[in-house]
Amino acid sequence: MDLQPHLLIVDDDERIRGLLQKFLIRSGFLVSAARDAAHARRILEGLDFDMIVLDVMMPGEDGISLTRAIRETSSTPIMLLTAKGETEDRITGLEAGADDYLAKPFEPKELLLRINAILRRIPEADTSDAAPKILKLGPIRYDIERGEMWQGDDLVRLTATESQLMKIFSATPGEPISRAKLVEDLGRDRGQAQERAVDVQITRLRRKIETDPKQPRYLQTVRGAGYMLAPD
Repeated sequence: MDLQPHLLIVDDDERIRGLLQKFLIRSGFLVSAARDAAHARRILEGLDFDMIVLDVMMPGEDGISLTRAIRETSSTPIMLLTAKGETEDRITGLEAGADDYLAKPFEPKELLLRINAILRRIPEADTSDAAPKILKLGPIRYDIERGEMWQGDDLVRLTATESQLMKIFSATPGEPISRAKLVEDLGRDRGQAQERAVDVQITRLRRKIETDPKQPRYLQTVRGAGYMLAPD
């Protein structure tokens, strides 16, 4: 039997926290909850989670600052809950290292679909004995089978979304993929806001791959066609 994924909900609104906790437990998750960033930090010191659902607007430290802090040491998927019109929050949140966002108010069912989509993106360790297929990107090696990126002997931390992007690109190296197709393959709703979100994720991925992210050599922009992975 599979272990239940363990989620951490961080929201200062007790009613929302309680509702989400009940709903997600009924949906088959283990759920812990924190009332603010300081409380979440204490919980995170002692426990690992499969995913963190994090409200942006909280008294004290906000969700974006907490996302940055978590990303310094962990690649656990993070879903941000943002206020309806705060597009800026979403972009800042993705730049800080979040995997996805959902605008309040939302249907719990939509949250569940997003959580499941993100958890499915996390590459599972592959135990097959097939010869490893490695893409070389200068000093970086990407193991297609395992979904792992290495620089020398160091494993490069990828978020769930970055892993998924690498999987998509490495399936067809040297072929451009449109932003709309990337949005679709990531399991997101269509739309310009999501295409802008993909651009942010690409920028973050370039920082991990490229010697000079402003002049990308390996994750190229193809004018009018999208993005393309061009290994050595």
